[in-house]
Amino acid sequence: MVSSRRSPPTARVVALLDHVLARPNQWFGLSELSRTLDITKPTCLGIVTTLTETGYLTCHPVTRAYTIGPALVAAGRLAARTTPSADIAERHLAALAQRFDTTCSASAVIGDEIVVLVSTNAKAATIGNEQGLRFPFAPPVGLMYVLWDGDEALERWLNRSPTLPVTLDTVHLRRVVSECRQRGYLVEGMTQLGRRLHQLMAGVAAYDLPDEVRELVGEVVSTLGERIYLNADLSARGRHPTNLVAAPTHDGNGHQELVLTLYAGTALTAAEIAKRGKALVATAAAITAEAGGKQPDWEFGA
Repeated sequence: MVSSRRSPPTARVVALLDHVLARPNQWFGLSELSRTLDITKPTCLGIVTTLTETGYLTCHPVTRAYTIGPALVAAGRLAARTTPSADIAERHLAALAQRFDTTCSASAVIGDEIVVLVSTNAKAATIGNEQGLRFPFAPPVGLMYVLWDGDEALERWLNRSPTLPVTLDTVHLRRVVSECRQRGYLVEGMTQLGRRLHQLMAGVAAYDLPDEVRELVGEVVSTLGERIYLNADLSARGRHPTNLVAAPTHDGNGHQELVLTLYAGTALTAAEIAKRGKALVATAAAITAEAGGKQPDWEFGA
């Protein structure tokens, strides 16, 4: 049985690490960290000093600001080894990012969290700005991580305690699942408000959102899968505001392993979306084959 006892000092350390990991390209002053995380300045100083001495943070010699340290980078690489296909994915996604002049990523469920293991972009073809981000694996976050893994995996995810209030429209959800399985990829449209929600959820897996924030964000979230385009949506003429296209890789048992994402962040025609979707499915198939995986029982649509 898991103990319900918690350690407030440990929670403060975890909160600080979560905050920094969610923003790997930023530097944070002591006062900013203390204020943002609601930790007294002396306590915060003790935490960052210890984390810097042990290599988990780096302190700028001039500004005295903090960012992630070499120990966290090493830990991230070790975590990535729990999913060996991530290394294979990085090479394939780098080529895909160049082809479409965008950012591509690979993420997976590790424990109770979704972790971005690989992020490549066309400009540098190296680490993108999302690698290392973590999200809670519970409704409303995580549908694409069970969508292509059979009905049992979907039901287990639906039965997890939700991180935010959510409405389950079973008919709509089943339609989303059916069409995305047949198509082989999903297309997500996201408004500016939805993008802000995505950013808010990054790095909160280890501690709860305040009640007032949960209520506010809960007003944004309504139906599971509502931002995923159905075939009827994509059959309409014109351009469709598109956040990303996603497709799965599978392990040797045919279970979903990675989720590959190709970001758009703009309005695309149905033909442009289909071109990206088919390229992503082909990339996923190549990664699955190279990693010794196999496709699941159902056949993806052409």
